[in-house]
Amino acid sequence: MSPVIPKRSTGIALMLAAGLCWSLGGIIVRKLTLTDTWEIVFWRALFMSAFLGILLLALRGRGAVASVRAIGLAGAISSVCLAAQIYFFILALSHTTAANTFVLMSISPLLAALVGLLFLREKVTWHTWLAIAFALGGIVIMFGEGLGTGRWLGNAFALCVPLGYACQILFVRKVQGAAGKAPDLMPTVFVGALFAMTPALFLGWPFDATGQDVLLLAIMGCVQLGMGCWLMTLAVPHLRAAEMGLLALTETILAPVWVWLGTGESPSGAALGGGLLIVGALAANGLASLRLDRAS
Repeated sequence: MSPVIPKRSTGIALMLAAGLCWSLGGIIVRKLTLTDTWEIVFWRALFMSAFLGILLLALRGRGAVASVRAIGLAGAISSVCLAAQIYFFILALSHTTAANTFVLMSISPLLAALVGLLFLREKVTWHTWLAIAFALGGIVIMFGEGLGTGRWLGNAFALCVPLGYACQILFVRKVQGAAGKAPDLMPTVFVGALFAMTPALFLGWPFDATGQDVLLLAIMGCVQLGMGCWLMTLAVPHLRAAEMGLLALTETILAPVWVWLGTGESPSGAALGGGLLIVGALAANGLASLRLDRAS
């Protein structure tokens, strides 16, 4: 197989498309009549695992099963972290606004940097420290607003998503360090969907979803999650990490817009101010990182 020749325009298009897919999560959840978290997670993870399983078989044929078996212990733990993120995402949207959920989730790169510092002794640049400080200020503003409106619990669930992501990245890098190369992410994501689906099957039974709910959750599992993750893996060979982080903010920006257009739900002034502080810090950190990457 010939090596992939990086094409920046292709990578940008793929990553923007991935962000667009991910941004649909909030509006889909708001359109559901189903309220049981376990059942929502089950259907979403079921369709996600089916989509990725078919994709693995189509792309790798007989090697698909071997690639799943090869993820190892660190890969399995990474999959558990992903499954936890699936649960916390639904819990967050059930207890706070879509804007709060997606903005607080967006600090994933900053938490991943801190985890890398603590456990892998990776250097954190000065501009990332500055971004963490500004993002922390935004989080304090949003939680202060949440205490008055009862949304603090949803905000806490939303923060658990990037925490799970940081732990996932930690174990992915452990796999990379042991293998000497980047791990195969698609089988890990597939197993994560199975891990999310299994307990939800038993805890969500008997199911009450309507046909419309199942259709919406099929779109959520196949398009919002499955397609979004696949497009991201296709973008990886073409872009720097800093570019991917910047383009991923498409999800953070668009998700509240779709919910506002579809349901009229809008963030409060305090949440908007805190959110702008966080997104601005992430964008500035990404641009600074990209400038350093290009210089080196």
